[in-house]
Amino acid sequence: MAVFEIFSHPEVRRYKSTVCSKASLILFFIFILTFIPPLFVVYRSYGFWLKEAYYRELPDVTFKRDLMLVLELEGQGSYVTYSTYQKYNQLQQDQLRVPVIKAREEDVNGDGRNDKLLLDLEVPLNSENVVGVKLLLMFYYRLKKFSSFYMESLAYIEHESSRPGAQLEAFGDLKVQQKQPLGHKGLDVRYNGSLIDSSSSYAEAYLLSNILKTYSDRNVTTKLDDPYKLWTSGRGAGKPFQISVTINYPEDVFLYTPGFWYLIKWGWIQYVAVLIIFVYIFQQVKIFIFQNQLVLTLVDRPYKDTKTL
Repeated sequence: MAVFEIFSHPEVRRYKSTVCSKASLILFFIFILTFIPPLFVVYRSYGFWLKEAYYRELPDVTFKRDLMLVLELEGQGSYVTYSTYQKYNQLQQDQLRVPVIKAREEDVNGDGRNDKLLLDLEVPLNSENVVGVKLLLMFYYRLKKFSSFYMESLAYIEHESSRPGAQLEAFGDLKVQQKQPLGHKGLDVRYNGSLIDSSSSYAEAYLLSNILKTYSDRNVTTKLDDPYKLWTSGRGAGKPFQISVTINYPEDVFLYTPGFWYLIKWGWIQYVAVLIIFVYIFQQVKIFIFQNQLVLTLVDRPYKDTKTL
């Protein structure tokens, strides 16, 4: 009659020894070699502690209704200008042109946050020919997912042409730029102050070069990311110069410093991934040592060596 296996189970053997013995000493060293080296392996891979991470958030952006406009005209150094800052307008009385401004923000998806800005300007001109535009727009910019980050930001639009123009159209996304990560919690208002000192009566406070230099020194800024521009020439006599700007407020990617529990979660996954390999290897080493009695121990079997047919 054929014989076949109908059931199997592992045999448990217990190896016993005193605390002060070679077996206990070897077991102690194997324990150290199992759990400590994975820490060094993961740490030396430069990924154990996650110092920086990225997340996505839809910022809460609002147009401040503050702007500064400079239209460059034909002729050396000729220009006309306008801003929403009264002291600046007083300094530029001879070159001042008050435009018709239409601005509105739209919430396209109905989530309670603005998705885009639509801005139209009509600048009255006489016989001047416009060959360049410089436009500075101010925004409130807020983040709330991790740290509550508030700042006044800007978008800068510049265009020059060899042909006198009648209209400039610009389309782009307001994107963030970071030199250092944001915090993972708390209130961050270090850049919430005004970029332009509207109470100053000095022309230097309103120079675009000074404003942009101060702004570029910040660790967190915004800019109009690669805007599309359309320059139209052929302005009729007495017609205003028109500027049409569409700025989207898209979801953006932000760099931040993770918190303690995020670091632990990230480090634990990497440590365990390497630890499994070490546990398996040294488990086989222990079986080989004790099964072959390379160190003296007492072997406790669950039953005596007998055969049952």
